[in-house]
Amino acid sequence: MRAMVQDTYGEAEDVLRLEEIDRPEIGDDEVLLRVHAAGVDRGVWHLTTGLPYPVRFAGYGVRTPRTRVRGREVAGRVEAVGERVTGLRPGDEVFGIGNGTFAEYASARQDLLAPKPTNLTFAQAAAVPVSALTALQGLRDHGRAQPGQKVLVIGASGGVGSFAVQLAKAFGAEVTGVCSTAKTDMVQSIGADHVIDYTRADIADDGQRYDVILDTGGHRSLSHLRHALTHRGTLVIVGSETGGRWLGGTDRQLRALLLSPFVGQKLGTFMAAENAKDLIVLTELIESGAVTPVVDRTYPLHETAAAIRYMTDGRARGKVVVTI
Repeated sequence: MRAMVQDTYGEAEDVLRLEEIDRPEIGDDEVLLRVHAAGVDRGVWHLTTGLPYPVRFAGYGVRTPRTRVRGREVAGRVEAVGERVTGLRPGDEVFGIGNGTFAEYASARQDLLAPKPTNLTFAQAAAVPVSALTALQGLRDHGRAQPGQKVLVIGASGGVGSFAVQLAKAFGAEVTGVCSTAKTDMVQSIGADHVIDYTRADIADDGQRYDVILDTGGHRSLSHLRHALTHRGTLVIVGSETGGRWLGGTDRQLRALLLSPFVGQKLGTFMAAENAKDLIVLTELIESGAVTPVVDRTYPLHETAAAIRYMTDGRARGKVVVTI
């Protein structure tokens, strides 16, 4: 099969190359997928570059990548199933999280897959798994967003942010999105009640206070974010990398966790729990029309490095997807 492979860490355009390799072998609880599309999320950049350095010590290879093929978000058809797989069979159209999805075939655990939403293309479905799970769990489980609350989504035009705006609206909240001038129309089009152009105004300029802030980008200080929260509000940080080689911006998240017990506001962060149950929740929201993936651009497999660069440069309006 054709796959984008890497043997050393570095920027995608320097280390990724198209190569013919063997199809992946699957375990008893896994399926082999014929990949039709693979989403590009921030985690792809972290694993391609090996940055920040703690990523390498988390089992991905200290000096060189342990696995050669990147990519996790996937949509495709089941090609073969392991002996203990139930509920899936060859030919089923699925989406979810796989291993090495920038390739014609990829393996995936059965508990990280769900039937593809019937109203989505493969490219749209591949945009969902990691980013939408992060937005869903950030708002529902950690932000505890409720009907009638005021929710602020920082980075509302990005992969996680574009889902968060729609999910917050689906939960009955009054939603304000923060983005750049060129993306305000997109954020409005996906349902934001208000949009703040951060090049022209600050999140706290009008004295508005928010019950929940989901911060996916911008590097604002904790004191600045707390000033925009209600006295009992909740801040959930899920992004805003600074590019540092050791902490990569996670120092702000750690400070939030340390400060939270001593203030009335709830300040924190989390790692999304990948599971099929929440993928099915997202499918229901998508098929009902409450949530629609925003796909900015698609790239063919051999241009995967360009897709990753476009995403990391912050130009994307929504998601970037690789099609195979």
